[in-house]
Amino acid sequence: MPRKLPEVTLAFWIMKIAATTLGETAGDLFAQTLKLGYFLTTMALFLVFVVTLVVQLRSKQYNPFFYWTVILSTSMAGTTMSDFMNRDASGKYLSLGATSLGWGPQGLGLGYPVGAAILISILIAIFVLWKSTGMTFVIRDIVTFRAEALFWSAILVSNTLGTSMGDFLSDSSGLGYAGGALLITGLLAVLVALMRVRVVPNVLLFWIAFVLTRPLGATAGDFLTKPIAKGGLDLGTAGSSAVLLAILVGLVGYARVRDRRNSAPRDEVLAKSSG
Repeated sequence: MPRKLPEVTLAFWIMKIAATTLGETAGDLFAQTLKLGYFLTTMALFLVFVVTLVVQLRSKQYNPFFYWTVILSTSMAGTTMSDFMNRDASGKYLSLGATSLGWGPQGLGLGYPVGAAILISILIAIFVLWKSTGMTFVIRDIVTFRAEALFWSAILVSNTLGTSMGDFLSDSSGLGYAGGALLITGLLAVLVALMRVRVVPNVLLFWIAFVLTRPLGATAGDFLTKPIAKGGLDLGTAGSSAVLLAILVGLVGYARVRDRRNSAPRDEVLAKSSG
């Protein structure tokens, strides 16, 4: 069967970090800068996630644009879902019109430890269900509808969990944005070293890295957008999102061209064998 998901290469991880950083800045752009609030933004971005996911699931083979659009939508939705769970913003990021329309609470105020515990429990439940089906965890071998649905469920929850981890490191741990990013980068370097240890499954390392790249994107996004007084560069959510979007589009375009070049020889071999 044709593959539905990308090969895990260095370019994959660069695009993942770019997409998750954009997810952080874009989520904050809608919820905070545009003052739509966490509740309404979460509902809207979750709907965007569902639409992009349907397109990806209906695709017959891997399409970089479809795949990375879903990754971006899970990153944006995960940003505001995490903020909605952990924070109690009240009317801080709401315009007067939104307040008068009663667009739901603007934060459950669970806090990072409780929010993380809930998300970890959900993620473990997804993996247990996944394991019980007997389907593979190896990304390149995920080709069936059920396996891909489980994959994207895990991605959405892991991106939400990663946002909580990143915000905790940036806001509550005392490390700051740069310190949090350096800590996660160090952990990712350890995972790379563990790839040479045969007793450690690469599938496990992949999923740990997938979760960790989300807080890396969260801390990097906060570093770009937050005020200088708080340790950020104060570039703003709109400007940072525009630059990151341009970078991601360029990377996706490159991936699309490379994928077509790599598929051409395979198509020729298949045509000759069938002839």
